[in-house]
Amino acid sequence: MIYFIGAGPGAVDLITVRGAELLHKAGMIVYAGSLVNPELVKKYAAETCEIYDSAGMTLEEIMAKLIDGYTRNLLTVRLHSGDPALYGAIREQIDILRENNIPFEIVPGVSSLFAAAAALKTEYSHTLLISRVEGRTPLLHDKATVLFLSAGMIDKACNELINSGYTPETPAAIVYKASWPEEKIISGTLATLPELADGIHKTALILAGEFLDESISTKSKLYDKNFSHEFRNSNSSVHE
Repeated sequence: MIYFIGAGPGAVDLITVRGAELLHKAGMIVYAGSLVNPELVKKYAAETCEIYDSAGMTLEEIMAKLIDGYTRNLLTVRLHSGDPALYGAIREQIDILRENNIPFEIVPGVSSLFAAAAALKTEYSHTLLISRVEGRTPLLHDKATVLFLSAGMIDKACNELINSGYTPETPAAIVYKASWPEEKIISGTLATLPELADGIHKTALILAGEFLDESISTKSKLYDKNFSHEFRNSNSSVHE
């Protein structure tokens, strides 16, 4: 099994219990050294664990390491900063694992999004926009929407998303009690989700956007072999 683990925002004690336990059991860890606090690996990894810093690696080199660990029956960890779901560049890695029928799991982490609010001693009490400035990696303009506290009004929620610009065919899902033993995932479209999700009215999130379509694949530039950055030079003419 290959585990994608969120390392948290930086403090070594802000990783999840599950993440820390898996790091301790791991036979191989490939971590994003440009972003992950190396003290996490020092603190939790076993002395016998094979540890690789991916800062200077390409996507192909990273995947070769992960697949090698898996084929040698090592508990293999890909350690990302924050939470892998937020700009984690995990989609292209997951696509390769799926193509090779290699099982994987994702262990969420504490995002710097929440660490920043904690540092400011505040809460995000209104609509929260998460984005980034477009650089050499193109910014995808499809919106990814997550609605809290709305499962009890799912008809209204889906209609409002359609009225805001989404098409009725936009992929959508409702996740009930995420990470609980009774977790339940229902997938559909904005047009079909209200009927499919009948009976779920609390402790659930509504998600919508093309990011839910597994047939659509986009690659970040971060681990592209033709993309140079401060930790790796490419063989192309593309440089920072």
